[in-house]
Amino acid sequence: MADPRASLSTPLTEMLGCRLPVIQTAMGWIATPRLVAASSNAGAFGFLAGAVMKPAELAAAIEELKGMTPHNIGVNFHSFQPGAKDIVEIILANADRVRAVSFGRGPDAEMIGKFRSAGIICIPTVGAVKHAQKMVALGCQAITIQGGEGGGHTGSVATTILLPQVLDAVDVPVAAAGGFADGRGLAAALAYGASGIAMGSRFMMTSDSPVPQQVKEAYTRAGTQDIFVTSKIDGIPQRMIRNAMLDRIEAGGSFARWRRGLLAAMAMKRETGASWGELLAAARGMTSHGEMSLPEAMLAAAAPTLLQKAVVDGDAIGGLMASGQVAGRLDDLPSCAELLARIEAEALERIAALSSVTPQLKGAA
Repeated sequence: MADPRASLSTPLTEMLGCRLPVIQTAMGWIATPRLVAASSNAGAFGFLAGAVMKPAELAAAIEELKGMTPHNIGVNFHSFQPGAKDIVEIILANADRVRAVSFGRGPDAEMIGKFRSAGIICIPTVGAVKHAQKMVALGCQAITIQGGEGGGHTGSVATTILLPQVLDAVDVPVAAAGGFADGRGLAAALAYGASGIAMGSRFMMTSDSPVPQQVKEAYTRAGTQDIFVTSKIDGIPQRMIRNAMLDRIEAGGSFARWRRGLLAAMAMKRETGASWGELLAAARGMTSHGEMSLPEAMLAAAAPTLLQKAVVDGDAIGGLMASGQVAGRLDDLPSCAELLARIEAEALERIAALSSVTPQLKGAA
């Protein structure tokens, strides 16, 4: 008799070497070695949040992970972040354990080619069909699509629309993100033709997440009516949980946003040791894809410090809480092991139920 778990073996699990077709996304300051190891050990494929790390910090985090999990891992980065060249070299030097890289903007065909030559899978996150096609044309071997339900920077097209569009447009494994939290969602994504799902908010809302308890509790209290999209933070739509800080930002004018951006840029300079020239170059890198004007890119510097205030410092009132819409229906904080066991059981149950319906439909035809 065939093993029912074989239905969860997909091109994505074969490509990444994970047991379940589930990706733990690289949330800044949340996807630390602690969370990546927990998700990987439970059967998912975990991405480390290298986009918010200095090169030395990333090297240390990868080394730490080697002792926490026997599984391969992923690393997220941006090619416009300070120290990006060094980060790429660190990733390449750890190709024996870094199985994949994720990114949103930046890498060109030459850089993607370097990763591929080292045996590293390039799996960018996109929110539009044209971006998926461009990334595949540049050499990426897989794609994660994020529908408008996703947290942080997000688009306006729902996952149920974007997923089939991208599946019809590219011929590589596709993971679906935006609105997923359980086995029913995994079964639905597989039914669409996806090779798996990617989750951020659900993994953030686990006992293995490093986010302070009081902030996790703010996420569990939030309903879907409390999670909305704003463009006031940096000019690009972001999905956030409404709180006092976000209300202040929504009510503030352009002067307040510029002041926030300048203060954040100064804080980033102190934190990273980058020169003003390097910070300006990073901002210009963010504008080169036409998604941000230079003023908006400078304002974007404010968001990281406010996000850190919540997910690192534990300030659920004075920080910003990026969130997928799905968090509005979640009210528990399981461990990664409990979560993934539940997802696996639910997905197999739904797939089995659908399989039992199919012969009945054939008989009635």
